[in-house]
Amino acid sequence: MAERRSVHAVAVLLVFLSASEVVGQSPTISGGSMGVPELGRNESSLGQMPGAGGSVSGNAPGADRPVLGGAPGVTTPTVPPSLSDPSGRGFALGTAGVGPVPALPPASLPLYGALALPTVEDAGPPDGLTLDDALRRLISSNLDLHSRFLEIPQARADMLTASLYANPLVYFDTQLVPYGKFSPERPGGPTQYDLNISHPLDVSGKRRARMGVATAARSVIEAQYQDAVRLEIANLYEAYLGALLARESVRFSRAALQGLDGVLEIMRMQQKQKLAAQAEVDSVLIQRELAEAGVVDAEKTYESSKLRLGALLNIPPVEAERLELRGSLKVKTTPPPEGEELVSLALQSRPDVQAFRLGVKLSEASVQLARANRLADVYVLYQPFTFQDNSYQNKQSATSWAAGITIPMPVYNRNQGNIERSRINVRQSMIELQAQELRAVTEVKQAEKEYQIARSSVERLERTIRPAATRVLETARMRWRTGEQSVLFYLAAVRDYNLFVRQYLTDWLRFRRSMLRLNTVIGQRLLP
Repeated sequence: MAERRSVHAVAVLLVFLSASEVVGQSPTISGGSMGVPELGRNESSLGQMPGAGGSVSGNAPGADRPVLGGAPGVTTPTVPPSLSDPSGRGFALGTAGVGPVPALPPASLPLYGALALPTVEDAGPPDGLTLDDALRRLISSNLDLHSRFLEIPQARADMLTASLYANPLVYFDTQLVPYGKFSPERPGGPTQYDLNISHPLDVSGKRRARMGVATAARSVIEAQYQDAVRLEIANLYEAYLGALLARESVRFSRAALQGLDGVLEIMRMQQKQKLAAQAEVDSVLIQRELAEAGVVDAEKTYESSKLRLGALLNIPPVEAERLELRGSLKVKTTPPPEGEELVSLALQSRPDVQAFRLGVKLSEASVQLARANRLADVYVLYQPFTFQDNSYQNKQSATSWAAGITIPMPVYNRNQGNIERSRINVRQSMIELQAQELRAVTEVKQAEKEYQIARSSVERLERTIRPAATRVLETARMRWRTGEQSVLFYLAAVRDYNLFVRQYLTDWLRFRRSMLRLNTVIGQRLLP
């Protein structure tokens, strides 16, 4: 008998030495690692979530420790309060994502080739892609927006997670199992078999507070998605303008080439008549070849710009290369509202400002959650069956039941740190909202100034500069054709006129871009 007791003692010692965690007699349910609690994630593919800087953990910090231990007799469950959170850990918002919408670089006019004003305006084929068509296709087909949109159903899934109740626990244990057996000479026990049911009660309203945080977070996500759409539309504006500019560059380059072809034909006729020298013909030929190279380059640039536009609209490259546009850089429209009316529209309409406003509400909901997390759940125990084996005493075995309640005492940890952090986050969110509103107002003011400057520039261009430049070129042409000046004089005038045409295209691009940028910074489409 002494040998058997020694073997049993050695076995028990080995079990204790190899165990990583031993708590009492009853089962231990680990809810997570000890130490610093996990904070809620506040990022997604839509970027940083305004107002979610505080902890949104569903439980008080350090609450992963079991607070109820087993003991001989009628046992109670060793239950970590983290089970009051259905996820088994802190309630988390969103997922780590890829960041906000990147901006496309602005389109600009290439610095090669000769340009001339075409004699006829051409907005493209009637069935070409208009800006309105492109906007509709962007919303329905852009893959980046489709990916970011899935953040919204994920936020709804977070709401579902936050609304779930904690599961009850059912477990069975055996206590006072002898090494060998009990006897009148070696009394003990009796051996006991217990069936236990434990149910957590959320007395502090953690579930309701979690639902408030998840609902506020969903609203922020929806506003962030709307802002992602706004920024992607700004990218579409830039890509569409780039394609229009490239198409106009092709038209203007071809007009310049056509003009130089006419000059070269005249010079070759004069050479046959001994009225022009070979050097003069070569000068025109050089300009003509440079103009033809410019046409080729402009056509390649146009194809490249259509590929960039097609990528935004989820159009396959083969189809994008064949894409035709219906639109023009020269758009006449009534002036938009001015001054404070524009600012008021932006503050009401811009989804990024709305996201920061909703972020303040999210941070306030986080304060309520932190306060609810001051108290861990109360555990109600019902033990419907306890069997005590008295057979070793030749007595009748007994059955019984038990009930109990376990109330964690908030003596040391009342979640003071997270509550204070959440309160500070409310103030921080308000400051961020003020900063975002200031940025929005600044962008509106800058866009309005840019629009006014660009509008006055194109008005001056059409009213004064274009007629003057045309007259200068026609005068030089007449003086060359009448023999008053050589063709080199006329080519010099063509080069000066080319500078004007470049400025002409640049100014109209700037004006069209300022119109569309005003739409972006306002958050509404005020201008076509």
